[in-house]
Amino acid sequence: MSSPVAEFSAAQAVAAGTDFAELKVGAQGLFWNEFRPADGACRLWHWRDHQARCLTPDGFSVRSRVYEYGGGSFCLADHGLVFVNEHDQQVYSQALDGSAPCALTANPACRYGDVQWHAGQVLAVEESHGEHVVHRLVSLAAGCREVLAEGADFYATPTLSDNGRRLAWVEWDRPAQPWTRTRLMCRERGPSGDWGAPRCIAGQDESLQQPRFDAAGHLYCLSDRDGFWQPWGEVDGRWQALPAANADHAAAPWQLGPCTWLALGPASYLASWFEEGFGQLGLRTDSGEVQRYASAYSRFRSLALDADHLYAIAASPISPPAVIAIDRRSHEVRVLAGGAEVLPAEHISQPRPIRYASGDGVAHGFFYPAMTGRGPAPLVVFIHGGPTSACYPVLDPRIQYWAQRGFAVADLNYRGSSGYGRAYRQALHLRWGESDVQDACAAVTYLAEQGLVDPRQAFIRGGSAGGYTTLCALALHKVFRGGASLYGVSDPVALGQATHKFEGDYLGWLIGDPLQDAERYRQRTPLLHAGQIEVPVIFFQGELDAVVVPAQTRSMLAALQANGIAAEGHFYPGERHGFRQAANLAHALEQEWKFYCRVLATEPL
Repeated sequence: MSSPVAEFSAAQAVAAGTDFAELKVGAQGLFWNEFRPADGACRLWHWRDHQARCLTPDGFSVRSRVYEYGGGSFCLADHGLVFVNEHDQQVYSQALDGSAPCALTANPACRYGDVQWHAGQVLAVEESHGEHVVHRLVSLAAGCREVLAEGADFYATPTLSDNGRRLAWVEWDRPAQPWTRTRLMCRERGPSGDWGAPRCIAGQDESLQQPRFDAAGHLYCLSDRDGFWQPWGEVDGRWQALPAANADHAAAPWQLGPCTWLALGPASYLASWFEEGFGQLGLRTDSGEVQRYASAYSRFRSLALDADHLYAIAASPISPPAVIAIDRRSHEVRVLAGGAEVLPAEHISQPRPIRYASGDGVAHGFFYPAMTGRGPAPLVVFIHGGPTSACYPVLDPRIQYWAQRGFAVADLNYRGSSGYGRAYRQALHLRWGESDVQDACAAVTYLAEQGLVDPRQAFIRGGSAGGYTTLCALALHKVFRGGASLYGVSDPVALGQATHKFEGDYLGWLIGDPLQDAERYRQRTPLLHAGQIEVPVIFFQGELDAVVVPAQTRSMLAALQANGIAAEGHFYPGERHGFRQAANLAHALEQEWKFYCRVLATEPL
């Protein structure tokens, strides 16, 4: 392996990890939530008159932890903003005059998320922590709390029509997940102002997300009933599919408040969708014409629009996430925030989509060539978390960190990932630890046959569910020289006993019932097969992790060390599930690289 390029350090890679979420536009301007790794806080920014200013004072961070993954952390109000404060999970209002935020709730037993504003009231998903965790839809107004919906296990996206007469939301019950089976519900307000009984609009064997009302009060939603998350709606008095590309128009809804489409009329909408993993952005008119925008970008999130512009959080293979404004007439794209150059374009390893045979199916992903050296390169296989999630063909400073140091990277959307339709997403049902592992191993074979990588120098790494796939691959196959598990699952049975409500039944879908399918669990529990791991492994773990508790990682690490394997662990006292502090992110990245270099007997510079 050739000498590494020292200019692009781990600290620089982490510093380039600024991200954005939840664009909102209104009469007072454009607003977004911005995360910067330097301090791990999320802050609201306001764009108006060609300038951006931070609104969030010190001591506050705008982030919900409902369902642990949060989302929907702020909304626009009549005279300012409403947001969820990360530290106490309470709802606050904030004017735009620089005054201090004012608490609207004071219930430490509750968390709030997916906040919406309408006519002086805040709609929200409420998560109550007592003897049991209970979720409801509530309305908060002038110190009063009204329950709008309860009885289901989970709720998302409370949405009111413009005239306030119709309320829609998505709900689901255990053991379903939001990407397997949900219901679209609606209540209507009577002449007296009281809400009528809830009724189900849609909810067969389908996943529904992102309900929307148009200006006329018609209801729409994304449904995967026909195989992809596509727009459906009330058209000509009945519920039917809208004209759409045969593609997913959303990712799996791990977080509340996503916005990858906006309904504009009976057959008109703004949407993003995936083509071979690459994001597209277009506006479909009532005539059926599709106007495409911002073709240089490959992922779009948090769509918003006004009379003159479309707005999105967008990223491309050569630029990090940015808030962009697109002129609706000229299609000109302007970057409002983010998107700063990480590396010169000619020094960036760009993604090549790959599709390859694996097991009894095919798998997808993206290949990033090494930027130094010639001939077949060492390989790092990236396994995303979830596992019902996805990777995207956008600039990832971590991938560039590896590419600059002579490693090729395969970023995989193994079977079970979102973005390729319901059938592909469902392919991991009862096969977690099997199909995903096959796809990881098959990627090495495929890339080696193309002459792109050296299969004798392949590593595998992943976080959370990706860490589980990593450990299974190392225990059950002899493909990789080593690996890294970042807060990864090593004992799924223990995970199921300790995990939170949102994922309380997820393992049953992924592997099976722990009692009835005990042998399957035994076969797919890395901790029970630690003796079969013969290569070095490095672990990274947050001490405050409530999803994968630290004891799991310590048990796996101790088992490998007891067997004489060169395993090492790094534990971070202030981190939860997924690291956020810049110093820890940089430390983990650099230590992983040095670990692989030691395995390859290459001294890092």
